[in-house]
Amino acid sequence: MTTTSELHPGTVDRVVAAAEAALALVPAGAPLALDAPRAAVDVDPAAWAAGAVAALNAGGANAQVAVLVGPDLVQALASAPAGALDLGAALQPALDAAAAALGCAASAGRTLTAGEVAALLTPDAVAVPLQAGGVPAAVVVARTASETPTVRGLDSAASQVRGVELLHGVAMEVTVELGRTRLSVRDLLALTPGDVVELDRAAGSPADLLVNGRLIARGEVVVLDENFALRVTEIVAQSATA
Repeated sequence: MTTTSELHPGTVDRVVAAAEAALALVPAGAPLALDAPRAAVDVDPAAWAAGAVAALNAGGANAQVAVLVGPDLVQALASAPAGALDLGAALQPALDAAAAALGCAASAGRTLTAGEVAALLTPDAVAVPLQAGGVPAAVVVARTASETPTVRGLDSAASQVRGVELLHGVAMEVTVELGRTRLSVRDLLALTPGDVVELDRAAGSPADLLVNGRLIARGEVVVLDENFALRVTEIVAQSATA
């Protein structure tokens, strides 16, 4: 049995934070709660019918995050009134939130079959089970790169400046969020064209500007050349977003 203490220092805490970020975005019939983290190799693949996996844009070719789910959710999505829903698409918000907590961006979620689940449960990955009412409902699994080693002999100030300059051309995912709400799986699957979903924000309240899922600024929604735009009214301090 591989214990979490054998994994790279800091990895377990990062994956727990990723699971916590994904918690509210995994469809479930009851509120989910985190269970104790463990090495992914100790998760029984037979307990999970399917899942969705996304590659991470940092950490190397094998860095990825996945959400494994049970047969109840798979069957619910397959029998949705509007037609079968893709599991990868349904779990994409959870994958994106987990990736953002890891400081990465996730690719489009790919649906896993039961036979592919076992390949994710490797000794270098961390798993965080999610429980609903004390019963296992899903598992967040992540494989990340180990921390960058310290390179001796370089001037730290100069290397930091050069590192920032190298990032200037990196494209970032920027989104504007009007508000959020929480729906049960039953309500989500019952949505039809014309339904109104009430958000948790009053009309006229500022919208949030997020970069890779992190709150950076707030502003008012305007129309610019027939497209929606955001006029920034407030830059959010780092201490407020931590």
